Amino acid sequence: MLKSDKYPQALSQAYTAQINEEGGLNLGQVGATLRRRALLIAGVTGVVATAAVLKAETDPPVYQGQFEILTKPVTGESRAVANVPQSLSSQEAIAPPESAQPVTTTIKVLESRGMLDQVVKELQDKYQTKYPKLDYDSIVDDLKITSTKQNILEVTYTYPDEELVRDVLTKLQKTYVDYSLKERQDEVKQAIRFVREQELPLENRVRAWQERLRIMRQKHDLVEPAQKAQEISGQITTLTRQQAENRVQLEQMLATYEDLKQELAQQPGERAGSSVLSENARYQKILDQIQTVEIEIKKGGAKLTNENPSLQFLQEQKINLLPMLAGEENRVKRDYESRIQALQARDKSLGAKIDDFNKYLRNLAVVIREYDNIQRELKIATEGLTQFSAKKQALQIEQAQRVPSWKLLDPKLEEVEEPKAVSDSTKRNLALGTLLGLLLGTGAALIADKLSNVLYSSKDLKEATRLPLLGVVPLRKELGTLAWQKATGGVQRAAIASFFEVFRSLYTNILLLSSDTPIRSLVISSAAKEEGKTTVAIHLALAAAAMGQRVLLVDADLRSPTVHNRVGLMNIQGLTDVISQDLDWNNVIERSPLEDNLFVLSAGPIPPDSIRLLASQKMQDLMNELQGAFDLVIYDTPPLVGFADANLLAANTNGLILVAGLGNLKRTMFQQALEGLQMSGTPVLGVIANKSKDSTPASYSYYRQYYKQSMSGERSGDDNSIDLTHSTSTPSSRDGRRNS
Repeated sequence: MLKSDKYPQALSQAYTAQINEEGGLNLGQVGATLRRRALLIAGVTGVVATAAVLKAETDPPVYQGQFEILTKPVTGESRAVANVPQSLSSQEAIAPPESAQPVTTTIKVLESRGMLDQVVKELQDKYQTKYPKLDYDSIVDDLKITSTKQNILEVTYTYPDEELVRDVLTKLQKTYVDYSLKERQDEVKQAIRFVREQELPLENRVRAWQERLRIMRQKHDLVEPAQKAQEISGQITTLTRQQAENRVQLEQMLATYEDLKQELAQQPGERAGSSVLSENARYQKILDQIQTVEIEIKKGGAKLTNENPSLQFLQEQKINLLPMLAGEENRVKRDYESRIQALQARDKSLGAKIDDFNKYLRNLAVVIREYDNIQRELKIATEGLTQFSAKKQALQIEQAQRVPSWKLLDPKLEEVEEPKAVSDSTKRNLALGTLLGLLLGTGAALIADKLSNVLYSSKDLKEATRLPLLGVVPLRKELGTLAWQKATGGVQRAAIASFFEVFRSLYTNILLLSSDTPIRSLVISSAAKEEGKTTVAIHLALAAAAMGQRVLLVDADLRSPTVHNRVGLMNIQGLTDVISQDLDWNNVIERSPLEDNLFVLSAGPIPPDSIRLLASQKMQDLMNELQGAFDLVIYDTPPLVGFADANLLAANTNGLILVAGLGNLKRTMFQQALEGLQMSGTPVLGVIANKSKDSTPASYSYYRQYYKQSMSGERSGDDNSIDLTHSTSTPSSRDGRRNS
């Protein structure tokens, strides 16, 4: 027995993937459901809309009143206040538009419970018996506040009671105007209170920093530390310069003193050229006298003896002059020493003063830093105090003025126009009823379709199986008879021919399932009865035979055989006789009157136990012989659910084709059939969607149009019969088909 695992689908994998896959919203499927349930949706919509209109006509009349408020009036008074710096009005004038309070916020405040509770309380106090059930909810539900233009609010109130509408609007006018005035005044008062709260700490800070500044000046005996530091720096510079000059003089004096000591160490005769002693007139005069006496002594010594009184006188005179010279030398030396000591003392005094001033200046730098900190903090506090003082004065000016409030655009501020009756409830209820009816109808349609649990389209079928969809057979009422019957009109002939072309495409798809091993035998079954499996089997056999194949159609539905009636044969002997009586099948099969290449093996008499016959070894041997004798063997079997016939036969063929009748097949029934195939391991070639109400396939429409055009060229006296044995493709021989 030839069986192949290449082309049958692994049903267990495909079915498991279909079960495990999460479903999502399929808009196409929803649209198809709505189209199928259009009458239900229309009915529900009509009922709800009619009920809404009837409800509107029985409702009492509704009254509506309104007034408008200008929320930001521009007056001369407001402009005058706005020109005052630091006022709230001036800030609002220069503020960008984004800083203004949003209109939605204002409307929310006006509709708040805190605002409307006041209106309810005043109305109940005034009309205790008139409006006993008036509360916040009854007002806010019918109150509508909108912004029609910039800075203009339109307040509308709608209610069946005309007097209540007038009273509520009158009270709302006064409440809203009073609210705007109170809001502006509260805003200014709150701002003044805030400024005063901030002003007192600033005053305390200013006084504290001023006191610290006073204590610092008193402690350090200065007014401006920076100026004092500049004066000290100038004095230090002067003393430093004086010290430098004094040190120059001291160095010069020390050098002169050293020269003097060197001169004094020389003999008197060698001092004549001395630059230090020569500057002393007295010393020079005594030295000149001594030199003169020495000259005289030398002259007298040459003429006189030492005992000469004149020479002795000269000697005595010299001796007397030498102490005087020595005394003058000592005096000059002491004079230089005294001057050197004076210069040294002055240098020390200048250094001490410079050190004192530098120390004072260093201490003064710390004082200056602290002084600057105090001055900076005092300046900040003073500026803040000045700003808050100016703000307080501006706010007091603004408070003294009459703050402008909202203004009613109606000149009669204390009166409200008579409420007008509005009659748009019927249209509104009609629109709302229609919308609600559509929603309810759509929901009812989806629920009804879900509860029906029926497969309606080929897309539903593909999603339910995940198996190859071999073909879609359209539902055509004009094709109630077989395609082989005679047709009386060109249109009917075209419809039959185009319908038959669907099965040629179906057979082509079956051939394409495997390119290596051709499909020689297959079983056609369905999940339940009346899904068109026998019709599909017959037309598929006709299509294969018309394409040159030698086809055998076996009626294996031994429980309720119908193939012989559909093809116009007698059910005298059949499959039951071949198996039970060992008849030669060549003597039992009959050639179909529909197609020369089509042979039919009818079911024969209905046996008491069909499963026993189909499961027998004779049946398996017969199936092997038939598959070897024909190009294609098609077995028409009972439904899958409740019967094992199809599974038994499919195990000995190349696979099973499952026919699903759309619009009538339950999903649960179909899923049960799939589960049975999965458990039995039956090879499944694919599924065929039968009785499809979807849009006509393109190939079907094209062929039908083409056939009409070709038929229009025939002569009116031609035979009306349809020769379905001819196809657009050239039939091949049995051997050629096997080799392809």
